[in-house]
Amino acid sequence: MSITREFKPVWFPSPNYSQRRNNLTPRFIVIHYTAMATSELALKRLCSPIHEVSSHYLITEKGKVYQLVQDEMRAWHAGAGSWMGQSDINSRSLGIELANLGNHPYSLPQIFSLETTLRHLINKWDIPVHNILGHSDIAVSRKLDPGRKFDWRGLALSSLSIWPDCEISVTVDKSEFITLAESFGYSSPKGMSEEESLHHLLDSFRSRFRPWASGELNEHDIGCLRELVSISEC
Repeated sequence: MSITREFKPVWFPSPNYSQRRNNLTPRFIVIHYTAMATSELALKRLCSPIHEVSSHYLITEKGKVYQLVQDEMRAWHAGAGSWMGQSDINSRSLGIELANLGNHPYSLPQIFSLETTLRHLINKWDIPVHNILGHSDIAVSRKLDPGRKFDWRGLALSSLSIWPDCEISVTVDKSEFITLAESFGYSSPKGMSEEESLHHLLDSFRSRFRPWASGELNEHDIGCLRELVSISEC
């Protein structure tokens, strides 16, 4: 039996926001970690006009949800990046910060609140689950969050993300991996060689879909990515 609860975030306004550009509305949700020692410090930073950063929501380790910016506004959480060839992710997305340093698992109350928040936003803005992203997805080579400790598979089991079965490919082709990654949505870092692009794309991909993996590109990486491209095209 699934358990649901009403979505009632605590309003804690941040001055760090602007109008969404070109009348855009949220099509993506981007999940971050705060990389700060406590949620109190993160809340202070996200609401400080000096730092000029924010998110729409902050979820503490104990599962308390703060709303810092109205959904209709453009929070300053994503920075430079793109997905599916679309830039200005801030104007196209909602940002959720999870209080976590990135080096330890996320708490159950926090994940429960995240799932409640995601369900609310998905329903409100009609956002498909394959558009639930990590900061590392949209900012390859620049960002790592929410990191390898975040349970994307668990989120997929709750029908709030996608997850591949990771069938094995018969070949390992570096160029094919890069092409598949870009077809899925990743953007290759600019000004880098193929080897450098492969390194960063593989790191971002594995951080989310194969966090236990290491070493060179292999047939499991190719197989997983092929399936993800197929899922996202459905």
